[in-house]
Amino acid sequence: MKKPALIWLGWLLLLLLAAPVRAQSSVPPADRILGIWVSESKDARMEIMRSGNYYVGKLLWGNRVVEADGKTFKKDVNNPDPKLRTRSLQNIIHLTGLTYQDGRWTDGKIYDPPSGRTYNCHIEWKDGRIALRGYLGFSMLGRTVLWDRPGK
Repeated sequence: MKKPALIWLGWLLLLLLAAPVRAQSSVPPADRILGIWVSESKDARMEIMRSGNYYVGKLLWGNRVVEADGKTFKKDVNNPDPKLRTRSLQNIIHLTGLTYQDGRWTDGKIYDPPSGRTYNCHIEWKDGRIALRGYLGFSMLGRTVLWDRPGK
């Protein structure tokens, strides 16, 4: 190959490699949580989306919300609202009301289908992972679950 062709090829390769980095860095910090997440123990999967000024989460799969076959979703039998007890747990919005402030997502609610309870929650960014904390009343009276992007 001639020298100008190698230089042109080098520039093209550099641009192609830099494009994903530019795309990732252009995402506002508040939107880093958007997309699919898998629990650290690999037993649940959710998608976080925007809904107006809030962030919400949709339950895609979880070993506590599917039947023994791993495919058929259970019904929401423990829901405090009797009208909702016959709905499928597939794709329900279980995470609501999160807002981004001071580097974390706060003031949310998370619904736990197996218990039928709704807890307060917040999310913190931890080196490319999210730490979702659900709690009653005070944050120190709760539980944190780490979530990763699929394939990590």
